[in-house]
Amino acid sequence: MAKSLEAIDKNFKVEKKIKREGVKFYDIEQEPFEIHGVYKENGKFRRMPEKVAISTKNDGVIALHSNTAGGRIRFRTDSPYVAISVKLCDALRDMGKFSVTGALGLDMYVNYGDGEGDVYQHTFVAPPDLENGYESLKGEFKDDNMRDITVNFPLYSGVEKLYIGLDENANLEKAAPYIDKKPIVYYGSSITQGGCASRAGNSYQGFISRRFNCDYINLGFSGSARAEDEMAEYISNLDMSIFVFDYEHNAPTIEYLRETHQKMFNKVRAKHPALPIIIMTSPRYIQPPQREIWCDVVKETYEKAVAAGDKNVYFLDGKDLMALCKNEGTIDKTHPNDLGFFAIASAVGDIIEKIWK
Repeated sequence: MAKSLEAIDKNFKVEKKIKREGVKFYDIEQEPFEIHGVYKENGKFRRMPEKVAISTKNDGVIALHSNTAGGRIRFRTDSPYVAISVKLCDALRDMGKFSVTGALGLDMYVNYGDGEGDVYQHTFVAPPDLENGYESLKGEFKDDNMRDITVNFPLYSGVEKLYIGLDENANLEKAAPYIDKKPIVYYGSSITQGGCASRAGNSYQGFISRRFNCDYINLGFSGSARAEDEMAEYISNLDMSIFVFDYEHNAPTIEYLRETHQKMFNKVRAKHPALPIIIMTSPRYIQPPQREIWCDVVKETYEKAVAAGDKNVYFLDGKDLMALCKNEGTIDKTHPNDLGFFAIASAVGDIIEKIWK
């Protein structure tokens, strides 16, 4: 009988239970932990209120709003390791194009205070026979100093409970805060939600957050961004520093896109007259000919705003979003891989840098 890969190479072994003495678990819903991008409602973490999701009458939004894309937990500790114990729900396991580490995993970044910012440390990987949750532990750090930790929630799964495990003698404090700006709000499709990043921190919003040390809210809904009136109303009432509007590729028809794209922009602009708004077309280096007219509709929203005197609207073409990597940045000419997400983050981040300067 052939050996399993785990038996051949121990680096592929996935933990199910932690076997280590002296681990003390903490509920992230208690201080000093700080939760960003999601909040707890009716027993699970969500990206928006359940009643708003239901009001859209969009089955995709209803199902996916409790996927925790963009959720983060932040804290500060001198523990020589960090462990998690997580209870998942609504987990999307059978995704042929998407890695388990991105869909179901949590990943961890560490800031040592040495000027390097947040540095990737480890991914907590769900086991192949995952049922409702799992445990995982990662050590050791390079010193015993206090350091800031960010743990990213899964992109395509729900989380009911999350506990952080630290050495029982370790100190635990609040992490250093994000920059003093309101969160960036992103609205869009599966690409906005994070499909198909190899791990949670590699969504393009994650790259941008680490570049600027800024907070954000991910309102990407895979295959389901339809700019409903209820969604536009909800987003227009959010307190944000920038709105990134990437919705075109989920519109069911070109007529629907014409009817809703400008309408949603106007709704947000009416509530936020000076808010910087970034409008994007689908990130493809080469758009299929039949899609170019769709992109023209998006650009028309931008051009009308500029013609009306709007000085806080920006446009990014899909080709420019993928300029760093071209078609090498996707898994299927549509969904970005990690290289593609880095390219998108670079293009969007350059606009954000210009706005904040």
